[in-house]
Amino acid sequence: MSKRSAADDQTEGQAYTKVSGNAARRDDAAVDEMGEFEDAWEDEIESDGEAADVDADADADDDGGADGMEVDKVMPAIEESEEKLPEAQAFIPGTHVLGKDEVLEPDDTVYIMRHSMNVSWPCLSFDVLRDNLGDERQRYPAVAYIVAGTQADKASKNELSVYKMSSLYRTQKRGDDSDSDGEDNEDDLDEDPVLEYRSVPHDGGVNRVRAQPLPPSSGLPLVSQPYYAATWAETGKVHIWDIRPLIESLDTPGYSSDKARTGKPTFTIKSHGYAEGFAMDWASSGGANPSALRLLTGDIHSKIYLTTTTPSGFNPLSQPFISHTSSVEDIQWSPTEPTIFASCSADCSIQIWDVRTRGRQSATGIDHAHESDVNVISWNRSTAYLMLSGGDEGGIKVWDLRSVKKRGSSVEVSSPVAAFAWHRAPITSIEWHPTDDSVFVASGADDQVTLWDLGVEQDDEEVGATMNVTPDGDREVPPQLLFIHQGQKDVKEVHWHPQIPGTVISTALDGFNIFKTISV
Repeated sequence: MSKRSAADDQTEGQAYTKVSGNAARRDDAAVDEMGEFEDAWEDEIESDGEAADVDADADADDDGGADGMEVDKVMPAIEESEEKLPEAQAFIPGTHVLGKDEVLEPDDTVYIMRHSMNVSWPCLSFDVLRDNLGDERQRYPAVAYIVAGTQADKASKNELSVYKMSSLYRTQKRGDDSDSDGEDNEDDLDEDPVLEYRSVPHDGGVNRVRAQPLPPSSGLPLVSQPYYAATWAETGKVHIWDIRPLIESLDTPGYSSDKARTGKPTFTIKSHGYAEGFAMDWASSGGANPSALRLLTGDIHSKIYLTTTTPSGFNPLSQPFISHTSSVEDIQWSPTEPTIFASCSADCSIQIWDVRTRGRQSATGIDHAHESDVNVISWNRSTAYLMLSGGDEGGIKVWDLRSVKKRGSSVEVSSPVAAFAWHRAPITSIEWHPTDDSVFVASGADDQVTLWDLGVEQDDEEVGATMNVTPDGDREVPPQLLFIHQGQKDVKEVHWHPQIPGTVISTALDGFNIFKTISV
């Protein structure tokens, strides 16, 4: 799809419209509590002669007939109310405010697919699982697999679950008569999605869950081979699970998984003591040993630990990485350098590390990346020198890592190549598109999921102007902001589906959304 220019209508792609919640309704006709039975179809089957007699009697009655008999008159048909419903308007957060009787309704004309699914307990974190259905999928109904961990009201009720989302049909568009030729289209059936799952008990709430990386264009491992997912528990432990049997039980009727394999973690990392955390990321060693895995975990006490795999199992290293001075919020391995990773922290910094460095200190970093906590980061997998960051103040920044110099250099403090102040609450998740190096998705505590494209440039007359403010002082939509998805409460995490182009999955307190827009 070609990218639009900044001169395009900025409300294009807006997902929700604002309508009145007190639209007028036609009153139901009053019904007598008791009365003589009357054939509802009597008037329709009477003969022409009978109708003529009734008309004649009615005329006589109007003329003051001699018999004075009252005859029922034929009443005119009740006309529909001519009052028009209020016209729907695009709702722009921060500019428009919902009135007392107004509600948001999605505009399905800007979605190719949109589905909502509720779960028993909220999931703060999830990860998309690869499947055997192929890459670059465009046909519907779509199918997607995810792994998620719960935040139940009691620690004993928490679970690690593998979900299968199926019957994900195209969104039915109001007034769309493009298929009026009478031909059936299986892609456009109006059916509800199906959500199936398999779960195992989990000790404590799940702060974050990540599945091991699989090579691009590869399918699932064989059933006999493990497919690992790691969970950061609120108890301070990191558990590693083999979820491959859970996926198989969703796809194969009658399959019974080995409880000894799935009922408990394959391995538990206890390096963090009782300090819980959120930061976690997998990487594959690749090269001569592609099955070797590396897992980084960061806790609220500023420590980062590395766990590797060996032929005999998992090997947690005892010495932590210790350049941060506050809680480690997110971690990302470099997509090109197997020994390099980045982290962000509540100390407002982003640090770049090399696991080969002695002393476990960061090699370089951006000490004042945001005004407050740096909550999330994402490393561009197509253009390896680009990194995204999202802060607690609601800001989103794009960094060129080539301008970040080593410690001790006299170079000026690094500045972002782009910055956006659209969100009005902390950024909770951010992720580059898996194949388009200029597109990314972000979510915030302001209940927005936003899609962005850095390839959209301002018009010549707008260059140098403050990005989000108009001459009248009103808030302006940045040209790079393609789409705003709303409707969820307290959005926690978003991910692109790597095998269904343009598809986004989000989790919030009220469940999951999966959607694809016309913008990406």
